[in-house]
Amino acid sequence: MRTLFLWLINAVSLLLVTHLVPGIALNGLGNALVVALALGLVNTFIRPVLLILTLPVNVLTLGLFTLVINGFSFWLVSGLVHAFYVRSFFSAIIGAVVYSIISWLAASILLEDGRRR
Repeated sequence: MRTLFLWLINAVSLLLVTHLVPGIALNGLGNALVVALALGLVNTFIRPVLLILTLPVNVLTLGLFTLVINGFSFWLVSGLVHAFYVRSFFSAIIGAVVYSIISWLAASILLEDGRRR
C-alpha cells in the first residue's frame, strides 16, 4: 500500500514540475503515473550503474555530478515515454532537482509513520 501511495505522490510531483519548470510538459494523471513508473525503473536499474561508472568524476566534483546523472535519467525517460516532453538537458537537470525536492517533501509530510522523537 505504501508503494502505491509513493507512486501517486511521485506522479503528482511530476505534474507540479511541469507547472514550475519551463520546457517540461506532461498532461494528465494517467500519463504522470506511467512516467513515474518509468522514472522509478530507470532510477532502480540504470542510475546505479551510471553512478558507479562516473564515480571518479563524482569524487572530483564532490558529488555534484550526481545532478547531471539525475538530469540524464529524467531526460532518458522523456525519450522513452512520448507523453513526457523535456525541451533541453538543462531543463531536465532543473526538473529532476525540483521533482526530487517536491516528492521528498510530500512523502515526508504525508507518509510520516512515527519516526520522530
